[in-house]
Amino acid sequence: MNLNFDDRITGDYHSASQVARVMTERWALENMYCPRCGNIHIEHFENNRPVADFFCPVCKNQYELKSKNGSLGRKVNDGAYETMIERITSNQNPDFLFMSYSKSELKVKNLIIVPKYFFVPDIIEKRNPLKSSARRFGWVGCNILIDKIPEQGRISVISDGIILDKNTVVNKISKSGLLEVKDVKTRGWLFDVLNCVNEIPNDIFTLYDMYGFEEKLHIKHEQNNNIKAKIRQQLQFLRDKGFIEFLGNGRYKKI
Repeated sequence: MNLNFDDRITGDYHSASQVARVMTERWALENMYCPRCGNIHIEHFENNRPVADFFCPVCKNQYELKSKNGSLGRKVNDGAYETMIERITSNQNPDFLFMSYSKSELKVKNLIIVPKYFFVPDIIEKRNPLKSSARRFGWVGCNILIDKIPEQGRISVISDGIILDKNTVVNKISKSGLLEVKDVKTRGWLFDVLNCVNEIPNDIFTLYDMYGFEEKLHIKHEQNNNIKAKIRQQLQFLRDKGFIEFLGNGRYKKI
């Protein structure tokens, strides 16, 4: 895997956004393997496809690439808000590849993959409509709030310029599939509780520690008046899937 961009392919493009798109997409086409099955390359869909940018010719999984100069930060711009929400709720979204790169060095710095089953409406931020002076007056875009995705769903391929082992990446993707939940509301609850588990600094924690998030969870799920029971339910799911271990007497251990 070569982390450098080939800027010789951008001669026919003049806008910064077009140049960035061409360079990053060409890099992915020439360097990126399929994180799902490990196939040595992915292929590009035809231009302007509304669903995804790339697909694996072996396992047929689809990917969308989002790139950003400098630090990736806590959010990344995406397309139309309503379209994204529709894709999430219908389970038609692809896996996302989020890239940060250095424009001055023409080099990839970080690349993470977020499997499609980690997307919930809560991580999609609605932007303000475009003003009357804009060509697409009234259009409403969105941001993907990366920092709200559980760490188990943000799997590094490249970290600070270091290429991570392909087999490790594929194995992490495979394990994350144990958290796949088709129902979006149930998925939202699971990841809210998982984020709470991740917030606890110690590997061993208690049910009492989790109850400390009751108010926070109730704000997000106002219609549910039995938050503690919901916490216990999601902890049992995480235990059954091998992400935490029940030690007895209300004590758990992160795995």
